[in-house]
Amino acid sequence: MTRVVLAWSGGKDSSLALAALRRDPAVEVVALLTTVTRDFDRISMHGVRRSILSAQIDALGLPLIEAFIPAAASNQIYEAAMAEALGRLQQEQPGLRHLAFGDLFLEDVRAYRERVLPPLGWTPLFPLWGRDTRSLAHQFIGDGYRAILTCVDTEQLGPEFAGREFDAALLANLPATVDPCGERGEFHTCVYAGPIFSRPLALQLGDRIRRDGRFEYCDVRLVM
Repeated sequence: MTRVVLAWSGGKDSSLALAALRRDPAVEVVALLTTVTRDFDRISMHGVRRSILSAQIDALGLPLIEAFIPAAASNQIYEAAMAEALGRLQQEQPGLRHLAFGDLFLEDVRAYRERVLPPLGWTPLFPLWGRDTRSLAHQFIGDGYRAILTCVDTEQLGPEFAGREFDAALLANLPATVDPCGERGEFHTCVYAGPIFSRPLALQLGDRIRRDGRFEYCDVRLVM
């Protein structure tokens, strides 16, 4: 079997990627890798608290490796943090060399990963590549996943979408210019229930904040 590490963002695409990998009898997912912004103590881009990340990991039953970066990190800083985290993974589990991503169709993103990872001894995998994003979004909902939009790029989508459930009503309300999976960065999600989890997470909405004059974040908290 091919042992694989999955880049885990806590959102819907990485959830679907994990499900796809687990359906492959030739693959064993052995760990998750998450990039965390140290200044905010949250998952990078998605803005999800590490306490929720920890609850997700506990419900997934997989080990987690975190790569820490500062806010507004350059590509150079990001790549150094990833290299360090991937090096730790290979020390802990010798022979690992496959890293999977939930990327769907952005060729420049795929080309970047295919350029950066091989010199580090890693081969990128893309289990969802080329899937129709509208069908994938409806599959996510139909399979019983639940997610909340935690970040919206207000240059592509209205700020009122932050904090909404990712459901059929939301898909029906999305402008035609917005990808149903938010693949162009229109929005990011936090998944709190679904078939890959041993139990759902209880979340509640918190404060909202606009960062960089553009990104509308809606905080979510664990209900203890």
